This record gives sequence, structure tokens and C-alpha cells, in this order.
Amino acid sequence: MKHMSLQEIASACGGVYHGDTSLAGREVSGVVIDSRKVTADCLFVAIRGARVDGHTFIPQVMADGALCSVSEQDLGETDFPYIKVDSCEQALKDIAEHYRRSLDIKVVGISGSVGKTSTKEMIASVLSQRYSVLKTEGNFNNEIGLPLTVFNIREEHEVAVLEMGISDFGEMSRLAKIARPDICVITNIGVAHMETLGSRDGILKAKTEMFDYMDPKGTIILNGDDDKLRGFVPENGIAPVYFGLDESCPYHAAKTVCRGLRGTDAQFVTPRSSFSAHISIPGSHMVYNALAGIAVGYALGMTDEEIARGIEANVPIAGRNHLIDGAHYTIIDDCYNANPASMKSSLDVLACADTRTAAILGDMFELGDREKQMHYEVGVHAAEAGIDVLVCIGALSTETARGAREASSGAMDVRHYPSKAKFFEEMSEVLKEGDTILVKASHGMEFPEIVERLQK
Repeated sequence: MKHMSLQEIASACGGVYHGDTSLAGREVSGVVIDSRKVTADCLFVAIRGARVDGHTFIPQVMADGALCSVSEQDLGETDFPYIKVDSCEQALKDIAEHYRRSLDIKVVGISGSVGKTSTKEMIASVLSQRYSVLKTEGNFNNEIGLPLTVFNIREEHEVAVLEMGISDFGEMSRLAKIARPDICVITNIGVAHMETLGSRDGILKAKTEMFDYMDPKGTIILNGDDDKLRGFVPENGIAPVYFGLDESCPYHAAKTVCRGLRGTDAQFVTPRSSFSAHISIPGSHMVYNALAGIAVGYALGMTDEEIARGIEANVPIAGRNHLIDGAHYTIIDDCYNANPASMKSSLDVLACADTRTAAILGDMFELGDREKQMHYEVGVHAAEAGIDVLVCIGALSTETARGAREASSGAMDVRHYPSKAKFFEEMSEVLKEGDTILVKASHGMEFPEIVERLQK
């Protein structure tokens, strides 16, 4: 990482440096919170987790080559330097904010109820055709993950594409304070996290906190087909740029041709041109992702040719509409996470298959008071989409099964299992050779295990 001394770090997080004063000017090589990822001269921040307290690893990480530790505990007389703080978690954020301010880099912040990760991947693919890009990896999009992502920015990076996920009010402001985005993208306002945010208006309020710390001369890019985002007026006075399928949006698709599970051909219209590109990942939602990528590319001065190459270079990642040609089945691995909108979208993708179709769906979490109704509606959608077999796993998914049975009037093969283990007992009887199978549920259901079983 770029130069940052121990003295500078202590000042940035309001900590007190303890140890050999001659080392206070030494610069750290990186920042870690995982004792297994310690490298020479790194800074170790001792985070207290639900199961593990990082403070217990301080002697070990120092012996393994860390330059300094950040601790909430008074460690007394030590033969290594440490920085004493009130909160290690807050210190991590403060240090990341300080580091971000020292960087001459453009930052794209991405949020929304559905599609944050796939949009992030598309935007990064587009921008990488001209720039050196760092992007959020995995689920590092929260108040611990975002700072760690920021610390991975190196001098060679020109743009950082940062996914920002929240579940309550105030979180987005804290993330934006660290990220300081130049470009803000919001994919949509759905129903995820209703439990804490109360309503779609509450979700809109929480997501748009992203604008609190953005560049006052920056760009806001919103989904113009979303009823909550279209017409939204940011308090910072920046006029949003809209993308969508509606031709009134400056960035829109004039024509799309579905190629089934092999993606979509689309003609894209911009404020000054039009061009065509193939999107290899299936699903109509990917057209929106491409449009967001085009709008960001234009904001950063890219050409149509560069943007088209980036769209076509984008490929799926594990757990995100990843198409797997297995020995016995074609598998759509979309099991990283789920909410009602993404469930319905994935079912629509599955319906494009030219084989018998099966959906293995699990519970969706954090939906609030209407969780049972929302599961029921997913079942109804599966029936209306014409899915041949629906496997529902989990307590809440009882409602998904009920919705499918009632909507299909018994014409659809609907199964419900309380657990994955129970499903595995009958899996060979339920599925047939050559089936195309969608696997999707909230992350906590741990459905990658099902994907692994299907590939055997």
C-alpha cells in the first residue's frame, strides 16, 4: 500500500502509540485483521468477532513479522510497538478514511437492493479496458470489508469500484465517509432489509446516504426504470444521470435479443451514439448492468469500442448466475444470496432453458413482516414462469411451495424439504438426467453444498 507511517496511523485513528519511538516513522506494508494473512511489516488490527477476539493473536502476529498492532487493551511492557485505541473497529475505518484521502484515484460506489455484485463486476470489466482497476472482492462490502478493500488500493490503480452493502440507517454514510466516491451508482430500490429499514422509502433514504460524502463535482447514476429512483432529487444538487429500458433514459437499450442461457444481444443508445454488444451472462437484469457500465464508462471518458469490449469480456463468478455444464445436469449457480426480486429474475432465466427445468430454492432472510407473503409470491412466479420442478428447502420456503402448488393447480411437481439433508435423500428421484437446474437461496442457507452435489 502507499506510504503510511505508524505515527501517521496513530494520529488518524486518535490512538496512542506505545513502544520504541525510533520505529514511529516506519511505514506499514499493509493492513490485516486475520492473523493468517500477516505479512512482513504489516499493521494488525485486533477486531473482536462473534467467535474470535483478535487480541489473543497479537503476540503471534508480532512474532510472524507484523510491524505493529492496534489494540483496545493496554498491553503493558512489550518488546513490540502497538497503538492503543478505544475501538479497533472504528480505528480500522478511521485509518481507511485517512488512506483514501491520500489517494489520487477515481472511486465508483455501487449500491442497491438487487444486483450490486453483478453490476460491480460489469462496471469493473468495462473500466478495465482503459484503466487499472481495483474492485471489491467477495462480500467485502460492509464496515469491515470496505476498509480492507480500500487498503488494497496501490499506486498503480487508477479506479476503484467499491460495492457498498447496508442493512440499517447510518451505515451508508459511514461507508461513504471512507470511500468518498466520485461516481455513485444505485441499481434499484427493492425490499431487502425491510426488517430494519421498514419500507421502500426507508430503503431509498438509507441507500442515498451514499451522496453525503461524494465528490461535489461527481456523477450520480440511477436506474430510471425504478419508481423510487426516477425523479429523485439529491440534496447535494447533483442532477442524476439515468439508465434503463425506457427510451426516455439517456442510456437505454433500443433492441434486445435473448439467446437463452447463452446471454443477450443488445443495441445500446447513449446521449451521443449507439452500438451493439453481446452479454454472455443470461438474464434481462444483465442489460441493466451493462447500461450502468456504459454510463460509468462515459463519465470517465471511455469510447464506445472500449465499453463494448468490456461488456463482452464480463463473465459470471461462482454463485452469481454461473452456468455450469455438469456431467448430468446444466446448473445455474446463483446461490450466493437471494431476495424476492432476484429470485423471480433467476426463475425467468431458468425458464429460457430448452430442457426440463428444476428450481432448488431456499429461504430468504431479513424480509420483515411480509416474509411469508414474499416467499408465497416467489412460488407463484415459479409456476407462472412454467418451471417443471420446484424444490423448496427451509422453514419459510413452505410458503414458496404453497404458492407454487396453488398457482399451478397441481400441474407442477412441487416438493418441500425441511433441510438439505432430507432433499439429498431423494435427489436422484426428483431430478432427471439433462435437467437445467437453478440453485438459489439466502447466503445463510449454505446452498453451495447443493451445487457441489449436483456436479458429482
